[in-house]
Amino acid sequence: MTRLPTIFFGHGSPMNALEDNVCTREWTRMGTRLGAPKAILVVSAHWYTRGTAVTAMTAPRTIHDFGAFPQALFDVRYPAPGSPELAQRVAELLAPVVAPAAVIQDQNWGLDHGTWSVLVKAFPKADIPVVQLSMDGTKPAAHHYEVGRRLAALRDEGVLIVGTGNVVHNLGRMNWDPTTPPYPWAARFNDLVKRCVAADTPQPLIDFQQGGDDARASIPSPDHYLPLLYVLGTRQPDDAVTLVNDRVEHGSLSMLTIAFGDLAA
Repeated sequence: MTRLPTIFFGHGSPMNALEDNVCTREWTRMGTRLGAPKAILVVSAHWYTRGTAVTAMTAPRTIHDFGAFPQALFDVRYPAPGSPELAQRVAELLAPVVAPAAVIQDQNWGLDHGTWSVLVKAFPKADIPVVQLSMDGTKPAAHHYEVGRRLAALRDEGVLIVGTGNVVHNLGRMNWDPTTPPYPWAARFNDLVKRCVAADTPQPLIDFQQGGDDARASIPSPDHYLPLLYVLGTRQPDDAVTLVNDRVEHGSLSMLTIAFGDLAA
């Protein structure tokens, strides 16, 4: 079986699920090039937990985990099946970083908007099994990278590994004028991520909490950043690198999407 790529999506606003814009069109193109993976494993910014959990139900619900948006967004459903088998396989792969028995086989969560707002564009038929893996918020950044390394074997088993968040995500500093240029600190941190990806030097990104003022402004909380570390952990030495949606919107929201591996696989 051909090794599948692994992708970090800068997901931005949940309204992207309804809109047709330069970013969503790239997601659609990427999905078309990928074809039909056996299953998709997603690490979303919006499932930040104490301990590690994986969705293990056969029919995960669509979660509308947001507030003041149009009713049309609440009406969106992404009825992809789940995969208890993949959930169990994930738990096995995480040893010894996380003991398999400690991985919660969750029956309650489902697919949050960090997942379905992207997949509804990339895989609109919703016919590929999707499993979400939570991020243990009690663990340091190096733990999340190491979990990604453990998951890398899934790429050779027909599973598309996806992280979804934003490398720069400071909602408190956003300017809703769509013509707002990137704040200098946002542009510098976004560029740092690209340089480290190009050079295959993940350590500065793992050590983001030592990254000074630019990192602190770009990552006021780690939830939207940490999914990137899982994807970095799954990277292999011979992976091609694809960067799309390299844009910082509203001054402080990076839409950068990063893929490792052959998107035509």
